[in-house]
Amino acid sequence: MSPEGRVLALTSVSALMILLDALVVTTALSTIRTDLGASVETLEWTVAAFALPFAALLMTASALGERYGRRRMLVAGLAVFTLASAACALAPSVGALIAARAVQGAGSALVMPHAMALLAAAYPAARRARALGVFSGVTGLATLGGPLVGGAVVQGLAWQWIFWLNVPLGLALIPLVRAGVPESRGAARRMDPGGVVLVTLAAVGLVWGLVRGNTAGWDSPEVAGALVAGAVLLAAFAAWERRAAEPMLPMGFFRVRAFAAGNAAGFLLYAAIFGAAFFLAQFLQNGLGYGPLGTGLRLAPWTVTLFLVAPLAGRLVARVGERPLITGGLLLEAAGFAWIAVVASPDMAYAEMVAPLMLAGVGVSLAMPAAQNAVIGAVPAIGVASGTFNTLRQFGGAFGIAVTAAVFAASGGYGSPDDFAAGFVPATWVMAALAATAALAGLGTSGRRVPSPAAARTDTAPAQPTALRS
Repeated sequence: MSPEGRVLALTSVSALMILLDALVVTTALSTIRTDLGASVETLEWTVAAFALPFAALLMTASALGERYGRRRMLVAGLAVFTLASAACALAPSVGALIAARAVQGAGSALVMPHAMALLAAAYPAARRARALGVFSGVTGLATLGGPLVGGAVVQGLAWQWIFWLNVPLGLALIPLVRAGVPESRGAARRMDPGGVVLVTLAAVGLVWGLVRGNTAGWDSPEVAGALVAGAVLLAAFAAWERRAAEPMLPMGFFRVRAFAAGNAAGFLLYAAIFGAAFFLAQFLQNGLGYGPLGTGLRLAPWTVTLFLVAPLAGRLVARVGERPLITGGLLLEAAGFAWIAVVASPDMAYAEMVAPLMLAGVGVSLAMPAAQNAVIGAVPAIGVASGTFNTLRQFGGAFGIAVTAAVFAASGGYGSPDDFAAGFVPATWVMAALAATAALAGLGTSGRRVPSPAAARTDTAPAQPTALRS
């Protein structure tokens, strides 16, 4: 295997392990509740405790990698995540499980931005999109295939094994990454402690409000206060970065159209994906009556397309640019979700879902690597671009689940298959709307690629925004 191939394989598997764990626990929640005697509210924190530090620490972790080495931070993240996975499997109570999941989230924040940045740094700009296509296919399987893996493990073994499986994989990856991935850094700069504090607290406030909104109530002091505080802190972060001598995220990057549009499309893309992953699995179980493993298998038309199509999309980016793939792909995804909303009912045959699931899967498979490449290629600071994209990815996921859950709760419930379908249909229309809006955002990225000297720069170039293409 070539050195570049080793980097692609190791970074993809590292990201796969992290993202799989973000959703694999969802199909094990009912079993964990029975085994540990957890309430529904505390059980929700097994998901939220992972999401909060993951989202809150991404930008800070990215800045640490730029200064101290991306491979070093990736290895540290793998070590933290592996140890925390063992703690999750050994947890004697739901409180211990929640604490261990929070540590898992912190380790994940060290892994994700550096996996993408190390991959981007290993490939020249001309071949980077193809590599990101493979990366998207592998990591996308984690996002969409979590219910399948979780259902299979819980049904065949025990819920603890969804965490035990991470341990040997993590222990194997650490020495392989150290030996097979070259170290890289960004432009030499001082840490930005003010920016670190502001962006971390802003992320905590926003994600806390989104995660707790449907449980505590959107008009509750807890949720409203968290969202307002997060928004104010985010504005303060932007103001601070404009004046900082060496900002962790130069605000001028958002004046680069491809950077801003690619991040906006990515945010909405993952909002639609996470909302769909959350509710499609539940519809197959609560609406149509399938078990956890059967549900995961029936989502395969959605998940397998990602693995097959995303690498092809990575090759197409160099020929047609990001815009047609993002916009066209997300319109296909929107059409697939709209189709499901039209046909969904408790007495429907599963066969009616196969074609729209495949349509949505092909659409997201075209859009995902193109959105990543648009952001990575828009500015010369690869690490900053990766950290920003991954942060907005996490915000998008939390936002998508929160919005679709609110719409579901307003129209339906869990009382019967009919009640569930009554909420699922409008929630699916929201998924379609999110995907269509993401397609509009994608219009701001590039059309057919135009060669540019700036696109070939290494990530050690000064972090100044550059309009690479239109």
